[in-house]
Amino acid sequence: MSREAGRLQDRVVLVTGASRGIGLAIARSCADEGARVVLTARHFEELEAAASTFPDPSRVAIRSSHAGSRESAKDLASWVVTTCGSLDVLVNNAATNPYFGPLVDIDDVRMTKTFEVNQAAIVTHVSAAWYAWMRDHGGAVLNIASIGGLSVEPGIGWYNVTKAAVIHLTKQFAFELAPRVRVNAIAPGLVRTAFARGLWEEREHAVSSQIPLGRIGEPEDVASLAVSLVSDDSSWVTGQTFVVDGGTTVSPSGGVS
Repeated sequence: MSREAGRLQDRVVLVTGASRGIGLAIARSCADEGARVVLTARHFEELEAAASTFPDPSRVAIRSSHAGSRESAKDLASWVVTTCGSLDVLVNNAATNPYFGPLVDIDDVRMTKTFEVNQAAIVTHVSAAWYAWMRDHGGAVLNIASIGGLSVEPGIGWYNVTKAAVIHLTKQFAFELAPRVRVNAIAPGLVRTAFARGLWEEREHAVSSQIPLGRIGEPEDVASLAVSLVSDDSSWVTGQTFVVDGGTTVSPSGGVS
């Protein structure tokens, strides 16, 4: 599709956790549709490397930011509006999972970190985008949740709790910010990313065999739907969470473990 026909022509899209994986794939797809994208993550060097993969440098800007900080979120939103002229789309993709094990054994430090990045950051970044631009001009928000927020799994229970909260936050913000801002979410299944490497790298064939569509996901599988949800294609859609998982959640086995 040409830029002239792009569904996000001249809109500014901010993507958190955008130095790799799903966030980077969403940013690339938005740029392909004519958007100017702002990549943000904690490490500037990784952002520089990610930005270098875009064919048109004029379509991408980078800004390091700490997803778990309210002040960083406010500074980021203000910088985007000042630098790029607007903040039309916010994609909340940043996430962390520093703990694997039973909920009864999680320590306060890792529990708090996961909450701050996965759950509280949704609130702080939506708030920052609202006051910096969207309250007066409208916009769209997309939150990246997980099918883990819809089920029970061993080992990653606290991560899944925060992702369940993302699904509910999507509904709450959709109600509170309508009609100026649409808010939706995607709940991916297992996707081929560095973040999820431990779940598939040593046993990809076995894992894929449990997924009805026969393979683990690619970041682009999520990105294609993301573009549709933040564009005018979905102008009458808000408060919804869309599962992209190759059929995992409809499998009689109950998903990948």
